[in-house]
Amino acid sequence: MTMCSASTWEGNEMSLLQVEAINVCYGLSKVLHDVSLKIETGELVALVGRNGVGKSTTMRAIMGITPPASGKILWKGQPITRRPSHLNARAGLGYVPEERRIFGSLTVWENLDVARLPPREGLEPWTEDRVFALFPDLERFRNRPGGLLSGGQQQMLTIARTLMGNPELILLDEPSEGVAPLIVAQIGEKIRELRDAGVSIIMAEQNLDFVLNLSDRCYVLEKGVVVYHGTAAELRDNKDVQNRYLHI
Repeated sequence: MTMCSASTWEGNEMSLLQVEAINVCYGLSKVLHDVSLKIETGELVALVGRNGVGKSTTMRAIMGITPPASGKILWKGQPITRRPSHLNARAGLGYVPEERRIFGSLTVWENLDVARLPPREGLEPWTEDRVFALFPDLERFRNRPGGLLSGGQQQMLTIARTLMGNPELILLDEPSEGVAPLIVAQIGEKIRELRDAGVSIIMAEQNLDFVLNLSDRCYVLEKGVVVYHGTAAELRDNKDVQNRYLHI
């Protein structure tokens, strides 16, 4: 486990994704300060922290929606720091936004169909059948407009739509936000199934119990700075970090 300054960067070997000392600004306001992290193939890595500490901005920077002002982002060793988000999607990054952003007037099936991208070499493709096997509720409502689904079903649809792009890495932003506790547990089980199937996941989340039950490693953010990095087990045992940065 590591209590770390914002500039800490570890390791030189090529990871699936490496974020090296990125800084992100909104206008004159600096939101991220030298944020560094990495994820290996098959890992589930969590970005943890209170609301407004920079978790979502980190995800948006990686995806290319809010490009960093400085620093580097490497995908399989190749720089993608300011590459447009649609090119990152084609390269294998999938983004599940906190706001869901489903097409409310389109059916479940149509929401899935518009997100379809070609299969990736060496990976089992995501098809409607495979997505419906993961989310049976969506198959039952395949002809229902997305806007008429419950909040939990819309969250499942957002994840399923991202999977139709056959991503190698999913950026999952606040999956438990605004969802009933019973549905949170169901979504957690589906995320676990994705991880067990070999999908790499970066998850931004405030719900500490949710994070600790799913993730391999955790980065804790505070005011746009990475203040701690360790395994989920180490974070579970570190009450000082929890009390200082994670509890309200």
